[in-house]
Amino acid sequence: MSFTLEVAREFRIPEILFFTPSACGMLGYLQYEELRERGYFPLTDDSCFSNGYLDTELDWIPAMKGIRLKDFPSFVQSTNPGDIMFNYNLKSLQNALRTSSLILNSFEDLEKEVFDAIRIKFPTFLWKQDMGCIDWLDKKKPGSVVYVNYGNLVILTPGQLREFVWGLANSKHPFLWVIRPNLVNGGTQVIYHDFLDEIKDRGLLLDCWFLSHASIGGFLTHSGWNSTLESNCEGVPMVCWPFFGEQPTNCLYICTKWEIGMEIDNNVKRDEVEGLVRELMEGSKGKEMKEKIMEWKDKAERATKPGGTSYNNFKLLVNHLRGESRAQKP
Repeated sequence: MSFTLEVAREFRIPEILFFTPSACGMLGYLQYEELRERGYFPLTDDSCFSNGYLDTELDWIPAMKGIRLKDFPSFVQSTNPGDIMFNYNLKSLQNALRTSSLILNSFEDLEKEVFDAIRIKFPTFLWKQDMGCIDWLDKKKPGSVVYVNYGNLVILTPGQLREFVWGLANSKHPFLWVIRPNLVNGGTQVIYHDFLDEIKDRGLLLDCWFLSHASIGGFLTHSGWNSTLESNCEGVPMVCWPFFGEQPTNCLYICTKWEIGMEIDNNVKRDEVEGLVRELMEGSKGKEMKEKIMEWKDKAERATKPGGTSYNNFKLLVNHLRGESRAQKP
């Protein structure tokens, strides 16, 4: 929505941009112009999707060591130089560079390297941060339930859904899965009766959000930023299946930078789902991720308390708005 900057300036109205995705996602979008100039966009032809080209590692971006082409916000994966989403995001970030201040939906300790890299480009940026299933969750042991939610936009094929449902069923761990009416092409009829018979009291399919419940011990996610940030704040490690946009970038940081998640291959298979869920809930790596994410949870809490980075940044925002308001008075 960066076009509002032009309107605000025309009518002399103070404006601050609020960027809702991750800071690492924004830093990825900020590389779009450079990726185009260096010849990484557009892709030369469709073979780039299958010949390993997307695994090309780029080493010239600050705070993004080890990033591969496929880890950038996904709109760079196009053979069309006029790709609508690539050019829309490129223009939006170019407009955003003109803002006086920027609010990012994160906290300093989590993405400090990224914050430092973004600060070079921006003058100032700040931070902002069916109930019946509760009875079902209350009966489960603390940290024993896998929470599954793919956000509002991810669409699965019937084949992908079958791999996920049977991978979860075969893991033998209880799970709570948010099933949207439009989650899959073909509707929810692909949830077969034999699957429902298999999970019985062990699985719950519904449309609520309970990541904060004490019984939740793991999160199977699409790596959307709101889900990622809430998982950090609740201390719940993740298994990631990124879909599009900056979600692959978020996944890179979740799995390799912050070490609080594991990635599922894009070509999802039930055996892999089962194995990763088991590792998440009972394996040594799952325990290490739990310890690490509890450290991030503590840092997130400290960031919002008096004297914390997010608390101080919010005070800066209020003072900035007061100053802008006084400046606009005749």
